[in-house]
This record gives sequence, C-alpha cells and structure tokens, in this order.
Amino acid sequence: MLIKYVSLGRVFAMKYISGLYTDVGIKKKTNQDSMLLLHAMTDYGEAVFAVVCDGMGGLQKGELASAEVVRACSKWFKEVFPTTIAGGKLDAVKLQSDWSDLIDDQSNSISRYGVINKLSLGTTITCLLIFGGRYYVANVGDSRVYLIKDQVYQITHDQTLVQQKIDNGIITVDQAQNDPERSILLQCIGASDFVKPDFFTGAVEQNTVFMLCCDGFRHMITPQEFYSYLNASKLGSQDAIEGNLRVITELLKQRRETDNISAIAIRTY
Repeated sequence: MLIKYVSLGRVFAMKYISGLYTDVGIKKKTNQDSMLLLHAMTDYGEAVFAVVCDGMGGLQKGELASAEVVRACSKWFKEVFPTTIAGGKLDAVKLQSDWSDLIDDQSNSISRYGVINKLSLGTTITCLLIFGGRYYVANVGDSRVYLIKDQVYQITHDQTLVQQKIDNGIITVDQAQNDPERSILLQCIGASDFVKPDFFTGAVEQNTVFMLCCDGFRHMITPQEFYSYLNASKLGSQDAIEGNLRVITELLKQRRETDNISAIAIRTY
C-alpha cells in the first residue's frame, strides 16, 4: 500500500526531496509491506511524515495489519498533527503521547480482529516526522530509520531477540547476520500483549538523507553500499531517489533476498 500526498505552498529555508520504492521480492506471493510518504506546508515551514510497516512474514494477513496502521498514521498526520504545533514549535510531549496512543489502539484493534477471525497477524512500524529543524522517530519491531551524511548512522534500535543477544554480549554483530533467530521480534503491533515503542529525536541538517526500510531492504547489503547509492550527492531529484532505491532492490534480489523489499528516502537541502 503506497500513499503519497503533496501540498504546495510558500518556500522555506529547509527543503526536501523524497521518494519510495517497494517490491514483492523473489519468493513471497504477496507484499505485506505498507508505506506512507506525506509532505504538507504549514505556516511555519514544511513537514514531512514517512512510515514503513512490515506485515509479519509467516503470519496470516500481514498485509492487512500493515495497511491498517498506515491508514491510521495518515489520518493522524492530516487531522491531529496540526494540533501539535503552536507558534511554530512542536509539542514533543504531545507527539510522543499521540504516537503511543495510536500504536496501542492499532495493536488492540488488530489483535481483536485476529481473535474474531481466528487469524495470526501483526506488523512492525517505524515512522519519521521532520519539522521545525528536528526529526522525531517512533519504532516497534525491526524496520529501521537511517541517517546518511558523512557515513551511515542507524537511528533506531531493533526490538529483536538477536539484538538483545548483541546488547548482552552473547553474539557479535557479524554473528547476528546468520543467527537462526534473527527474525524473532520481541514485540510487534497486533501480536504482543503489550507494545512499547522506542522514540528518538535529533537536529536536521541540510544535505543529509533519512532512509526508512523494512528488514528485507538491509539484510544483504553493507552500510558502505547504502552510502554509495543514497548519499545526498546522488539524490538530486525524486526520480534519482526512486531510481537508486530500485537499483538496490534489484541488487538484493540478485543476492537472493527472500523477503518483501521496501524503502523510503528523504533528502534535505
């Protein structure tokens, strides 16, 4: 599910170019990923909101779970986000509360649907809001947000069993690449009794790139390869962004990535 919405208005100091790309991949019959990419002009500058949701591979109706969460996020941005800004300043406490409530409501709704229909379904979520010179990120599961400037920085922290093992010093990052438990999530929307998102924030600089992706987009590629295709100098237009995301996707398919492959990139300038 892809949603793109652009509202044009006055030109402000920070500008953004963005694009997205998704592919069902070489093995699965359905694409369980859903993405959202929205731009809106406010009286205080442009806001960009991006979401990647990865419906649970192996669980039934994962595409339904991810699409429902994306729809809820779209509604939040269009109807609730304007209430979080006053005098040009975003209320970060309200934002975090709004996102926590949205994620909790969606998790409960998807869980109830699963019980009623005797289905197992769930989804990750990673969302990014850029506004007023700062970025705000929420994450549940193992989809990721990266910041690309002089090198590639991972903003989010995977909520997975393998990441927990890395944090506890049981395995190394290199060993995690082939760990048989690498796909086990500690929590996800709709399939966990309790969901607690992680939140991250920081300053936005010009000529940097934010990239959101599902796990299928980053299993078989190095940070150096990400940088070579997705640094700011390579992303001068929407066509360039979507073209380079497509190139990476085809590279991953050649390397026999079996999952759905989806990503969004946003370049500041």
